[in-house]
Amino acid sequence: MTIESTQTQAWLNDRAHVFHSWSVQGALNPVEITGAEGSYMWDSSGKRYLDFSSQLVNMNIGHQHPKLVAAIQEQAAKLCSIAPAFVNDARSEAARLITELAPGDMNMVFFTNGGAEAAENALRMARLYTGRHKALTTYRSYHGATSGAIALTGDPRRWPNETGASGAVKFWGPYPYRSAFHSSNEKEECERALQHLEDVLMVEGPHTVAMIALESVVGTNGILVPPDGYLQGVRALCDKYGIVMMCDEVMAGFGRCGEWFAVDKWNVVPDLICFAKGVNSGYVPLGGVIIGAKISEYFKDKMFPGGLTYSGHPLACAAAVASINIFKEEKIVENARNVGAQVIGPELAKLKERHPSVGDIRGLGVFWAIELVRNRETRKPLVPYNAGGADAKPMLELAAACKERGLWPFTHFNRMHVVPPCTVSPDEVREGIAIIDEVLSIADSYYEG
Repeated sequence: MTIESTQTQAWLNDRAHVFHSWSVQGALNPVEITGAEGSYMWDSSGKRYLDFSSQLVNMNIGHQHPKLVAAIQEQAAKLCSIAPAFVNDARSEAARLITELAPGDMNMVFFTNGGAEAAENALRMARLYTGRHKALTTYRSYHGATSGAIALTGDPRRWPNETGASGAVKFWGPYPYRSAFHSSNEKEECERALQHLEDVLMVEGPHTVAMIALESVVGTNGILVPPDGYLQGVRALCDKYGIVMMCDEVMAGFGRCGEWFAVDKWNVVPDLICFAKGVNSGYVPLGGVIIGAKISEYFKDKMFPGGLTYSGHPLACAAAVASINIFKEEKIVENARNVGAQVIGPELAKLKERHPSVGDIRGLGVFWAIELVRNRETRKPLVPYNAGGADAKPMLELAAACKERGLWPFTHFNRMHVVPPCTVSPDEVREGIAIIDEVLSIADSYYEG
């Protein structure tokens, strides 16, 4: 089952001249998207898809929100661009609104163009602030594709890119379904994961560690919701050893988990928060680092050696201002929380009852994973870790079947992620999950239990 692309001039130009990310160029047959609205998009043949991936889990406000489009148009007519050194009202207001939403005493924003640059600059801040070099991050993580961010990353995308000289050290985070600590419940998983982290700190030398970086809720690598107490425990370890706590909320923030920031669920205040994606749903590229008072105060009389030509770009910041205000007016964070608790969670639980291939479901807000297995007892994954080629066939079949039926899915390794826009309606969720219910017969056909 394949998606047939109509060979328009745009499609031909793409294949002739566009070099795609994370792809074998000659194997591509990309779909040309010509329009979108709300939770849907359509291709050059007119076929409509329910966007259950939110593009790259960033279209939090939905496609083509008219107020957000109007805000960008208004800013473009007023002032398209100005260098970061100048005061700009859109930039200042975006920073004010973001820090107002941030927890605790996080009072300043360093703007970037996206999440990877946010991670790079957070690492730079932590190293300068502490005078230390190492950064601890988890194996199941993704922090971006630039050189420093990919070194922080734990998933296999770092393998062909890492130098071994980055100062990044990996540890195991909590994952109750596939516990690295042989835990039998979430409380044990929390306790043992924290002990493991302190053991890693012991053998690495806590006095050498500048930063512990975590995705508050792990995104692409499994939508792993930390057990209650885990983030608080990491905060305590950072305080104990004078280490900067950075929470990467590029994917988890701005409503995705049913909170403005995922850390709000556990009342944790990091030293740094990296954001991007949902801050303005990628309508114009924007990311940044929210900085706690201790670190912002440190740089009051010391130069920060970093910067970007487009830091705090007016079009992007105007989009962020509009987006945050729309979220408040339309209660979009509340919608994400309610849809997750009242519709997505219960509907996925029904899928687990009906399909033996569904080993685990987990999530918050509009941020959920369906983990697929060949055997529930052994928890053997439907496809191997980092599967490619023939090994990936079952997941490729599932994705193709979804697209054939008008659902654009998000798949990674042996999981389907249910990550629609934060504006999604209960009926749209049910429409998408009904299609997943139908195609899971493919996964069931590989079941060995």
